[in-house]
Amino acid sequence: MSKLTDKAAQLLSLEGKVAVVTGAASGIGRGIALRLAEMGAAIAILDSAVAGGAATENTIRENGGKALFQKCDVRSSEDCRQAVAQVMVAFGRIDILANNAGVIVRKDVVALQEEEWDRVLDVTLKGIFLMSREIIPSMIKAGGGVIVNTGSGWSLKAGPQAAAYCAAKAGVLNLTRSMAIDYGKHNIRVNCVCPGDVDTPMLRSESQQLAEDEATFLKEAANRPLARVGTPEDVANAVLFLVSAMAGWITGAHLVVDGGGLA
Repeated sequence: MSKLTDKAAQLLSLEGKVAVVTGAASGIGRGIALRLAEMGAAIAILDSAVAGGAATENTIRENGGKALFQKCDVRSSEDCRQAVAQVMVAFGRIDILANNAGVIVRKDVVALQEEEWDRVLDVTLKGIFLMSREIIPSMIKAGGGVIVNTGSGWSLKAGPQAAAYCAAKAGVLNLTRSMAIDYGKHNIRVNCVCPGDVDTPMLRSESQQLAEDEATFLKEAANRPLARVGTPEDVANAVLFLVSAMAGWITGAHLVVDGGGLA
């Protein structure tokens, strides 16, 4: 290995780190968990979907990594508290938090039911508050840490028939900035990754919600300069950069990963 390659590997290595990833049973969250594990981190997989969470855990373990699945509804402060306590028992520390859990309802304000609004905001935005509130004190005690919140292209530019989701993801972006200001003095970096359309079960569910043909929906989603929808790995690679030593002086920022959709 050349000295240059060795240095790059060191900058991206997460050996000895412990990462908590919410919404890691499928989609982008699963991609983040697998990538961070590949780079050496022990992964705590938090999700309300038991089968998917266990599958992510098993995949990491089968590839020689360390992983723990903990069932957790990020809308519940008690669930978050208990999950974090279990992670601390298992791994003794938390260096990285990837707040990825989120849901989407494709409706405008008039069509939205109050419980749908509450669910989208609670999972997508409140969940970041609750999980961060549980983990940040341990990061402060340890001398620092890294948080990456999953926003969206719609954190920056609204889209049709997604009022609650657009509101939640816009909140994620400014919450990220606020947290970066508050906790920079504790050596905690907080950034936001903003994906465009990524081929996940959630994206495919949108075509069903809108009563559109799935193939046509995905083809239209690929209408961007790089002419394809994203993959979970595309987003996971951006998260890896943000949590690594390569991004050591980056905080309060957002990184758009959308194949040029907002260009």
